[in-house]
Amino acid sequence: MDDTAAAFTERDTDGGTWRFPADQPLRLESGATFGPLEIAYKTYGRLNAEKSNAVLVCHALTGDQHLASTHPITGKPGWWEQVVGAGLPLDPERHFIICTNVVGGCMGSSGPASLNPATGQPYGLSFPMITIADMVRAQAMLIEAMGIDSLFAVVGGSMGGMQVLQWAADYPQKLFSAICIAAAPRHSAQNIAYHEVGRQAIMADPDWRGGGYQLAGVRPEKGLAVARMAAHITYLSEAALQRKFGRELQRDGLSWGFDADFQVESYLRHQGASFVDRFDANSYLYITRALDYFDLAASYDGVLAEAFRGARHVRFCVLSFSSDWLYSTAESRDIVRALNAAGCRASFAEITTDKGHDAFFLEEPAFDSALRGFLAAQAEKRGLA
Repeated sequence: MDDTAAAFTERDTDGGTWRFPADQPLRLESGATFGPLEIAYKTYGRLNAEKSNAVLVCHALTGDQHLASTHPITGKPGWWEQVVGAGLPLDPERHFIICTNVVGGCMGSSGPASLNPATGQPYGLSFPMITIADMVRAQAMLIEAMGIDSLFAVVGGSMGGMQVLQWAADYPQKLFSAICIAAAPRHSAQNIAYHEVGRQAIMADPDWRGGGYQLAGVRPEKGLAVARMAAHITYLSEAALQRKFGRELQRDGLSWGFDADFQVESYLRHQGASFVDRFDANSYLYITRALDYFDLAASYDGVLAEAFRGARHVRFCVLSFSSDWLYSTAESRDIVRALNAAGCRASFAEITTDKGHDAFFLEEPAFDSALRGFLAAQAEKRGLA
């Protein structure tokens, strides 16, 4: 075991920022290179002597590396504490769990809010455009730096699920299993449209300042809040909104004005206001654009199955939610059909729920059971049981 890998076996719940030297730049899908690269990460558990128990968790659009520990800005619990923890599907007693903040993010990884060492000022819009493939390439660089040759599993939901698919296409030799949750092989016109509304809200805010708001000492909070409000609607189902809020009023009687009369209005305003405290507006622009550019089949003459030809040894699990209209079950079935056509081993389950796209963040027993069962079966095959 090399010194790098040995250092990671000594860590329990740990994290930090991995800084790559300037002579190890990130090669971008656009053809450009970026460096020096920084990747912020958290780890949970210990890497075993065989280095066979590592699990990479890929976060969704507005997530970060704090999946199972208190968020340093909001003070809230980690975003996947119902999945990662003692006795849970991803257990630090059995798995070495790694989660990175994606490139382009704003929780320590290189992104538009990072300081450009050449100027001493934030990159802003001079930060290069990034894609899902670039996010995955940066993760692969970190995994290699950790001395890990093969991941027991790569797991992710939503944008995280797209990263899982990209891992299977680009680095199948580094995977034993892959779990893709509530995702799609490409961004639809409707998805792109919703993201464009959010981006335009940010850029229309006078405090955006052409992306240079950090230098001006301001933030486009109103535009970013509206972008979050619009996006949050897509994460829920109509049934969930009706069940939670219906047409219930926020107070007795109507205001006969434009205050938040309805509880659902107050809820969305709260979501927008709390979001601006932990997320960078330019990062939102960059990451939504990366999602819009995502089309896994495009590099394979439009044939999705060809993306998975090298992954026939990888064991796949694809999960969807019946009420998810952002990334529908039909799109998950497209993934499964492509995997089957490529000769890959794939299991699939549609979880019946009215909680919408965000169901994988919530208490959902059928989802927990499916995830736990797949991981247990693969652990037995891997010799980790």
